[in-house]
This record gives sequence, C-alpha cells and structure tokens, in this order.
Amino acid sequence: MTELSFYGGVDEIGGNKIKVASPDSSFFFDFGLAFSRANTYLSEFLQPRKANGILDFVALGLLPCLKGIYREDYLRHVGLSHPEEPGVEGVLISHSHVDHVSYVHHLREDIPIHLSEESYLILRALEDTGAASFSEYLHLKKSFQLVPKKTGKGYTRKTITVDRDLQMTRPYHKFQLGDFQIQSAPVDHSLPGASAYLAENGEGMIVYTGDLRFHGRQPELTHQFVKKARKAQPTTLLCEGTRINSTGNTSEEDIQRKAEEVVKDVKGLVVVNYPVRDLDRLVTFYQVAINTDRQLVVSLKQAYILDLFQGRGYPELDDVLVYQPKKGWGMVTKNTYACQDDEWVCTSDLDPELTQRDYRNWEREFLDQDYTINYQDLQENPEEYLFRCDFFELKELIDIKPEKGIYLKSMTEPFDEEMEVNEEKVKSWLKLFNLPLLKGFHASGHANGEEILDMIREINPEEVYPIHTEGKEQFKVLEEDGIRVKYPKLKLKED
Repeated sequence: MTELSFYGGVDEIGGNKIKVASPDSSFFFDFGLAFSRANTYLSEFLQPRKANGILDFVALGLLPCLKGIYREDYLRHVGLSHPEEPGVEGVLISHSHVDHVSYVHHLREDIPIHLSEESYLILRALEDTGAASFSEYLHLKKSFQLVPKKTGKGYTRKTITVDRDLQMTRPYHKFQLGDFQIQSAPVDHSLPGASAYLAENGEGMIVYTGDLRFHGRQPELTHQFVKKARKAQPTTLLCEGTRINSTGNTSEEDIQRKAEEVVKDVKGLVVVNYPVRDLDRLVTFYQVAINTDRQLVVSLKQAYILDLFQGRGYPELDDVLVYQPKKGWGMVTKNTYACQDDEWVCTSDLDPELTQRDYRNWEREFLDQDYTINYQDLQENPEEYLFRCDFFELKELIDIKPEKGIYLKSMTEPFDEEMEVNEEKVKSWLKLFNLPLLKGFHASGHANGEEILDMIREINPEEVYPIHTEGKEQFKVLEEDGIRVKYPKLKLKED
C-alpha cells in the first residue's frame, strides 16, 4: 500500500517535505525550510550550530527524525550511525525557492536529486554567490574530516568537496524511481523552472502541484499541466493553497502599465526592489525602463543569474547595466587614492587587478565592462536610470545621494515579525533621502482561490490533500463535487 507522510507544508505556507512510500520504494516531494517554524526560534544571528550536525534542526522541529537520508559527516560527528544505503530512492524538487529546496543541504550525497535545468541554474547561482551557511545544494563539502599531517605526526582538518547526484528532468519525459514512474510537468511560477509531478505505480496516480499560477508570463505551461493531470486520472492530488482565501490577480502586464504611468513623470532616480531570482519581474522592469527612456541597472548577483540564463528569452547582459558597489577599499572610481611608501597613489594609476581584489571571483567578470556603472553615474544622471536596489543594498544611497526620485516596492507584503521590522527600516532609509515609497507593484507566484478550486475540479482526483496553505478548510467545498478532501497531519519522526 502506498503511504504519504507529511513532514512539512501542513497548515503553513512552505516547508514542503512529503514522503511517498510503497512497500518496495520511496521518495520525497521537495525538502524545504518551514518559514513560520524557523522564525519562531531563529533570526539572522541566531542559527543552528554546524557542530551539532542535524541535532539542532531536529530539536527545533525543522528536520524530521528519519533514518537513512542525512549526510554522513554530520551524523558521525555527533556519534550517530550512518546506514550504508540511502533510505529513499530520490527527491523531486518542484522549484528553487528555499521553502522547497533549502534542506537538501542536509541530505546525503548519494540520494538522487531530480530537478529541471532552470532550477539547477538557480541553485548554482545560490551556491556560487551566496554566503549563507547550510547552502550546499549541488555539492557537498564534507566537514569534520581529519587527514594525517605531512610530517606524519598528528592530524589536520580538511574539507572534501563531492558532487551530489543531480538528475535533470525533461518535460513529460518518464523516468523510474523504484516502482514509481515519474513525469515532471512545467508550470508557471515566480521564478524559472518550476515543475509539478505525476507519480504512478501499480496502486494509482499521485499528482503534486508544487507552486503554480495562471496569471504569469507563461500560463500555457500551467494549463497544459492541468490537462495532462486530468488525463492521468489521479487517485491523489497534493495541491498547494497559498492564496486559497484570495480573489483576483495582478499580472506582470498590470505591473508594467502601472509602473510606466508613474515613472514617465519622475525627474530623478527611480529605485525599485523586486526578488532577485524573479526573472519575469526583471523583464517587466526592463520593459518599463525602455518605455520611459531609462536603462535598467541590476546588481552583480542578478547579473550572474542573468548570465546563466542567456539565450533563454531574457534580456542579454549588454541590454542592461550592472552596478558595481564599493567593497573593501572602495576603489570603484578613478579618483580614489591609496597610500604607497608615504605617497598617495590614484586608482587610475594602479594595476586593475589590485582594484578587483575586493570582489569575489564570480563578481570580477562583470567589472570594467562597457555595461558596468557605479554610484557616480547614478549621481550625475539619475533621470537616465531605473536602479534595482534590495534591502541589503540601501547603503548605496549614501553614495548616490538622490535629490529627487521615487522607490517602487515590487515585493510581497511582510508576513512575519522580522519582515515587518525590516519594512520599518526601509521606510527610515527612504525618509533619510526623501524618496516616496510607492507600493502595489507585485504579482503573486500563486493562483487565487477560485482558480485553485476550478483546477482541482478539472483534474478531478479521487482525493485531494491541501498543502502549503493556512486555509485548508476552504477546500471542503470540493466534497460537493464528489472529491474527498483529506487533511494531512504533520509528522516529525518515523513511526
């Protein structure tokens, strides 16, 4: 008998970790971080200890207590056994948002991770450009390893990097996980590469929606998935319900029209904040910039992502400008000075390699390019630019010194205490520079309630499990259509 075990995504938005098990094989749909539970205990500077392996995460209820899935280095270090064979046949990643993929870091490297090529590229960007702990998605850096010293006396520490077993999925191309036949189904969401999944064995068909919407730039992907899912005649549907209590949608086209109407009359700098991995939103503000005679300026991190996605329908690097922030010595302009033998030397007279030492290797390829600009450019001709600036880049305004302009917020509204605190900090920064805060420029990555219920009715499963939602009771109306609504229960350990 096939069993479903829910270790996350129950009565909360995010944190999906759903185990599907038959007598002979098993796998996970996603392995993500639960925001609500994590924010109950943790903050930016209060994080689990790496020295404790997975124990801090288990104690806080962030990771389930399961055998055979966690990495050997973390288990051995705290005296726990490590089974020779992995406990599941694989993990199916729906998309690369941290609430669906973050805790892949803790999985053993021989568990196959199945994901789309676009999801792989997003994870590559996260791993290459990030500085956060617990973010080993594509590679695993084995910790707590000792090797003999070259002298032969004693030991020294060494980190060994190994590749994870990554398996790229192809749309509707069938592959086998134990006795399950799997298909990935591309859907539209607020970052590239999102997928739903269809999993079938001799007992029936399970469909997992992941996160999806019908109002993005590629709604045809989601509509095709719904048709394929209906044709598969699923016994079970695992359905996200993030916005089950919401009506109506704002589309990217709506945002573009509204932003253009506002920006066309602005005399100074236009600052905008939107999610760095939301390339549909980048396209929106790229079009806004073009249609208001401005140029879109992106961060080094977004330039890296854009570079990975060249040739996939997004703007080329040469189509945007890349902002070079001050780092280290801050030598981004030609009139910065450094002292050498009691003599002050101008940046313009130095070897360019010296000025690049402040930057990480991945950042250096975007420096000294025709598309690279700095704060002086924004300061001298602010009316020519639309500057993407996120929360951690607000300090750049100190150098830019905008005298006129606006700040467009193209992000979701705060949904926890930490986000509310940060929102107040943003307002303080904007007040310091007299930049009006304009909201209402965000499109959700999730379908609304009416769309979700209509989708379920069209797919017509025998039973549906509401997940990734705080409004599961809204699904009960489906019983009038002969669809059983089953409410999952959260588990934290194996029976």
